[in-house]
Amino acid sequence: MSDQPDGSANLLADLRQLEDLIEQIDAALSAQREQLRGHRLAMPSSVLTSFRQLQAEFQLLEIEALAEQTELRQLRALGEMAVRMTNSLDADIVLAETMELVILLTQAERGYIILAQQDSDEYDFRVSSESGLLGLSNPDGSPPQISMSVVNQVISSGEPLLADNAYQDERWSGSQSIVNFTLRSVLCVPLRFRNESIGAVYVDNRLLAGIFTERELTLLVAFANVAAVAINNARMYSRAEQILAEITRVKELMDNIFSSVGSAIIAIDSNDLVHTFNRAAGDILNLSPASVLGHKLQRVLKEAALQLGEELRLVKEDDADHTLDLLAELPGRGPVALSLSLSPLKDRSQTTQGVTLVMDDVTHLHEHESTINAMKRILPEGMVEKINEIANIEMGGMRREVSCLFADVRPWSTLPDTAPSETLRILNQYQAIATSCIHDTGGIIDKYMGNEVMALFNTQLNPDARHARQAVECGLLMRDRFLQLYSELGIKPDPHYYIIGIYSGVATLGNVGSFRRREFTALGHSINTAKRIQENARRGSITIGQPTLDLILAHSDQPPFDYTPRAPIYGKGLSTGMNAYEVQRSA
Repeated sequence: MSDQPDGSANLLADLRQLEDLIEQIDAALSAQREQLRGHRLAMPSSVLTSFRQLQAEFQLLEIEALAEQTELRQLRALGEMAVRMTNSLDADIVLAETMELVILLTQAERGYIILAQQDSDEYDFRVSSESGLLGLSNPDGSPPQISMSVVNQVISSGEPLLADNAYQDERWSGSQSIVNFTLRSVLCVPLRFRNESIGAVYVDNRLLAGIFTERELTLLVAFANVAAVAINNARMYSRAEQILAEITRVKELMDNIFSSVGSAIIAIDSNDLVHTFNRAAGDILNLSPASVLGHKLQRVLKEAALQLGEELRLVKEDDADHTLDLLAELPGRGPVALSLSLSPLKDRSQTTQGVTLVMDDVTHLHEHESTINAMKRILPEGMVEKINEIANIEMGGMRREVSCLFADVRPWSTLPDTAPSETLRILNQYQAIATSCIHDTGGIIDKYMGNEVMALFNTQLNPDARHARQAVECGLLMRDRFLQLYSELGIKPDPHYYIIGIYSGVATLGNVGSFRRREFTALGHSINTAKRIQENARRGSITIGQPTLDLILAHSDQPPFDYTPRAPIYGKGLSTGMNAYEVQRSA
């Protein structure tokens, strides 16, 4: 605190000079009175009366001047405290320093700033200052020994309290703390901010009574008002620091997520200006964030933006998510396939402020799907779907019980004498029906041979214990659909065109060819026999061998079709014929 200004010092000096002069006059009058008594004379009583009145008035003037000087000193100190508290964000240090000054100005022995806890009934002794005359009241760190009755009343009522002799004050006769601690002078004022009590400033003196007056009360109220603002500012600053730290942490986390996620994330505002562009977006689009942020999305995506325009408009208008797959030409990358998910970008009030685009580069998948689709037009679908399993099958193959179906969908002799292209069109028409029947009954196509097709059931790729029945169901389904085709074409072939042969037995299945080019197929006696049955069957028939019928009967006493024995079939190099049966749907 600064020294007294010159005006205050001069006033006090003048008062001291006047006091000395009055004492000199008093001494002179006393001497004059004694001299007059020696001459049997008396000093006029009016002179002494006037002088005594002057002395009394001077004493009152001196008391008032000293009081005003004290109040002025307190106000100046309060002003300095206010400046220090409001200019500092570390309120604890400033409040501790200023509390010492308050104790000095009020002649208190102890002073505390007590804050109410928001989540409990306990109090936080934020600042403690003691004169040290009686030693520390809480050397073990426990709460100071003060009257909590006074503190509770002041905080709850929001009104200051002054007790010039609390120990004998009837208002506190029931307060055990005041009696136990022998408190004399007590002064407590609330800390209020925006009409809410957040704590209290408490000072007391355990030695002297009556040292606190309305002047000290006014000083402490003013101090409490400034302290409340300083404490609130410190709290706000602390909360701001916490919020900033949390925002920084979340931003760093989001940056890490954005930089780690494999999908491109692009956010645009209502004007289509890019304000978020993660690392994956830069990798996919071959662009740097610095060249993109703040620019129009149309400039960033170029050709792709033309395809996105309508989707962006719908997302904003419908306030709903949209997905989109597109092919685009990107600078530095060429043709790419992109999968996009577009979502409304909303603020805290759920108002749409733009669009978020999550983009994945699916060029590799697109190329893979294109390759698979091309393979499906050439290879059996079962082989395509399990291409990895086929690749892992050893070249030597493995022996396995299967059912093999050979179908002549349209014998060459029944085809019209037309151009090869027309012949091929007709064959494809019939082969398409045969192919769908094989797929629908769980078979896989081994190969096409012009007007014929070979199908396998119960391979490593389509295992089924009821493979014999499935093969027969496939043949019956071919008959149904061929009859439907005849009806659509307006023809009535008699006999029907198809010739189907089926045989069940053990065959060797595996890859045939080389490391660079191979085919999955089946070899063995059962495969050859199925072909012999088909070659020796009559047109419009479905003929099966004895092992096929035996397998079906083993799973069912009554098969779901009718079968009729036919003449034995003699294969190449065989001296005895093979039992064979023609099958048809039950009537």
